Amino acid sequence: HWAMAWVGLEINTLAVLPLISKSHHPRAIEASTKYFLTQAAASTLLLFSSMTNAWFSGQWDISQLTHPVSCMLLTIAISIKLGLVPFHFWFPEVLQGSTLTTCLLLATVMKFPPITLFYLTSSSLNPALLSSMAIASAALGGWMGLNQTQTRKVLAFSSIAHLGWMAIILIYNPNLTLITFFLYTMTTSAIFFILNTTNTLKLSTIMAAWTKIPPLSTIFMLTLLSLAGLPPLTGFLPKWLIIQELTKQELTLAATIIALLSLLGLFFYLRLAYCATITLPPNFTNYMKQWQSNKSTNTMTTTLTTLSIMLLPLSPTMLA
Repeated sequence: HWAMAWVGLEINTLAVLPLISKSHHPRAIEASTKYFLTQAAASTLLLFSSMTNAWFSGQWDISQLTHPVSCMLLTIAISIKLGLVPFHFWFPEVLQGSTLTTCLLLATVMKFPPITLFYLTSSSLNPALLSSMAIASAALGGWMGLNQTQTRKVLAFSSIAHLGWMAIILIYNPNLTLITFFLYTMTTSAIFFILNTTNTLKLSTIMAAWTKIPPLSTIFMLTLLSLAGLPPLTGFLPKWLIIQELTKQELTLAATIIALLSLLGLFFYLRLAYCATITLPPNFTNYMKQWQSNKSTNTMTTTLTTLSIMLLPLSPTMLA
């Protein structure tokens, strides 16, 4: 029922607002205000879309979305909720104003309800609108991530680029969208957990973080490359399957464009990986290395990093 879907999304929004504004920093308050306004606007559009559909068809069932205006409004509403281009402006700003743990929730768990609604209504969405937004997201996520120095903003644009990959395949193979989303969630969670362990918010602190826990920096590099989609890491699987599916649907041009746009993302992941493992920070006389800590990494981080690096050989089992 559409009303229940709307209520669920509203509860979701209200639940995360205190988490964003928890630190009482002006930037956190600004982030929570921006988040509230965009999510409220998206929920209103969603309600309007379902009411329009009910007006014309007499149906409140989620799977019975038939009216073209409703389909277009729904595509726009959920795109705002997810942060697809051109409705992406709120997302990097909100992430920049939140703590790393809240960022993790916003970039992964909070995307699940809108993706589920997309999955349920995939047959009745507007294909041209969705495909153009998907390619624009992949392009803008790559371009905008290039000149960022804040790790949270880099991950925000990385998220926008990955949403582009999920949206382009949604109409042709919704199950593939879900697989991509789960693998993306896993890898991004691993990265956020690592950043949280080393308490890293800027690229310059990544450079100095390798002295704290050297093995973790190496794992961080591999996880980043997995997120970039390099074989033989887990992140290669969704990209490979999506390009294969697009080629089957004779959308070779779209597949070529989106594959080339992922190179932009690869560039900034490589830069992060380079900063994390290969760069030595400047050694001034007054510069002190951070002490190597024997702080143990929690089990969640180790599990997620292992999965986000080594899952590719299991892909036939996952797809079966």
